[in-house]
Amino acid sequence: MFCGIDLLFAGQAAALRRRLRNSKVGCLTHAAAVDRRGIRTLEVLEELGASYSVIFSPEHGLDGVAQAQESVPHDAGQIASRLGSRIISLYGSDRESLAPSDDSLSETDLLVIDLVDIGSRFYTYAWTAWMTIQVAARRGIHTVILDRPNPISGDPATLEGKPQNKDHLSFVGLEPLPIRHALTIGELLCYLASEAGLPLGAQGALSVVRPAGWERHRTAHAWGRPFVNPSPNIPTLETAIVYPGACLLEGTNLSEGRGTTLPFQTAGAPFIDAERLASDLLSQGVPGAWVRPVSFRPTFDKYANEVCHGVMIHVTDPAIFRPVATYMALVALAHAQAGDRFQFLSQVYEFETTRQAFDLLTGSSEARRAILDGGRVADVVQMVAPVDSNWRSMVTESELRADSATA
Repeated sequence: MFCGIDLLFAGQAAALRRRLRNSKVGCLTHAAAVDRRGIRTLEVLEELGASYSVIFSPEHGLDGVAQAQESVPHDAGQIASRLGSRIISLYGSDRESLAPSDDSLSETDLLVIDLVDIGSRFYTYAWTAWMTIQVAARRGIHTVILDRPNPISGDPATLEGKPQNKDHLSFVGLEPLPIRHALTIGELLCYLASEAGLPLGAQGALSVVRPAGWERHRTAHAWGRPFVNPSPNIPTLETAIVYPGACLLEGTNLSEGRGTTLPFQTAGAPFIDAERLASDLLSQGVPGAWVRPVSFRPTFDKYANEVCHGVMIHVTDPAIFRPVATYMALVALAHAQAGDRFQFLSQVYEFETTRQAFDLLTGSSEARRAILDGGRVADVVQMVAPVDSNWRSMVTESELRADSATA
């Protein structure tokens, strides 16, 4: 399998290579974006003759070391110090920091984006890219996406998690979209651009260098290259597979395993009965996974240095595992077991102050209210997990749009 940066370096997309050499290039990327040799995209583009006007970094920073929701300063990290170029963080301390200013692109002729996405609406990299593209388009700057496959597969049958209500849009979903969307980042951005009326293709606002040799229905296990962690708490492919459901725990006082060696696969709290939660979850049915009771002690984040009890999710068959349904059931069962000790969090979440985090993640307040009212677990899951089959055509259409938007 070859990513967009691999094909560009190998001599394909000759017109784009010439355009790179003759432009002042802005680049939005991070340390996880590497080619088949393990060389970062920033350095590969330099090899091809690119001259940078500005470099943007997303959440977690250019080096990829900042924790979730940790503001990242400009010009941060070792990579920045070696490049000798202006580094602007697009994840600062307020909402305004999430998009580049017009001035930051004043010396840019061409914007290149290479980010490692993991196929979930919650993952903020695609939204950073979308906001950056919109600013570039207003200034008449063309954007090139160096595309990468969806590591948890692009099978439309895996779509899961209803799109959010219009009044629940946020930085974990700026536009209505299924939680697990089955798109590459290039396909997703082509979908958003088309919906916004931006023209695609080399002469339009957005073009794409598509991956080659990707089998859409398979995960990154089939790529023939290492899985590079795109953020501190996505260390493995299995973590990425559970993430579209496990991220829901961020809206609760259950630990999502941050501060352990198995984040997101691990879930629990000091007040949980691990054996009961594992048994109850298995009784709901968890196809494609093992569920086992565990105890763990996070070193940071929720319950730092406290012993927690809960469950570990081991994915055995990614094709049939449904992360959103699994973790929605887990949350409902944890509340049923723990009562008032279980809580939905209400602090600021991804710069949002008026909506609870769980509501932003699920897309409405419906499921949270049903859980608090003691609703049946199966009914709660049905409020969030199923996606209207019409969204499958969105995946097909977005694939065709990205294929036709050749850089």
